[in-house]
Amino acid sequence: MLTVENVDLFYGASQALRSVSIGATKGAVTCLLGRNGVGKTSLLRAIFGLQPIRSGRIDWDGTDLTTLAPHQRARNGLALVPQGREIFPRLTVLENLQTGFSALPRGERAVPDEIYTLFPVLKSMLTRRGGDLSGGQQQQLAIARALVMKPSLLILDEPTEGIQPSIIKDIATVIRQLAARGDIAILLVEQYFDFARELADSFAIMERGEIVLAGGKDDMIESKLRAHLTV
Repeated sequence: MLTVENVDLFYGASQALRSVSIGATKGAVTCLLGRNGVGKTSLLRAIFGLQPIRSGRIDWDGTDLTTLAPHQRARNGLALVPQGREIFPRLTVLENLQTGFSALPRGERAVPDEIYTLFPVLKSMLTRRGGDLSGGQQQQLAIARALVMKPSLLILDEPTEGIQPSIIKDIATVIRQLAARGDIAILLVEQYFDFARELADSFAIMERGEIVLAGGKDDMIESKLRAHLTV
């Protein structure tokens, strides 16, 4: 289980996170919702050790991650699908997938067959450059690359951004399948309510660097949540 407790994060004198607490459990999808600029990405940077926190604690499966470097967190089972995908456009699809090997022991550095079951389109594109793929295909590649790392905690940062509806449905199906396995926790960062409601087992909403509302799926009352998501 991921446990984030009372995390404060600053950029210089500017406070980006204010006593943020959130959790994610294996076999379930936790959705973090909020408008642009409210601190969602800052929280992900804190979880992955990309930005030091001023106070608080970040724990994964009984291991205190708070002081660990990003590569150590990856070796503890964390994987991130970043906003904007951030694939390598000049590398082939296969080479992009192989960049996920860095967190694995040498004996485990192979692309699992499950990747091509979840994303069959990638198998026919292994020799194509990542930059030649459509936006939706690049997003599928970014998720697949994270799964190559065999994570026990998968965090997706706005995976629907700029993606055509048919691919969004495919991504939702993959997320449901991964959660149903029961061996992986999923933290889904989104600003679109309908996609989050379809997948969430629990949710939290951020405003101005704070969690202002949280609960289970049954607490996702549209009128309440949309008030926090509209500009």
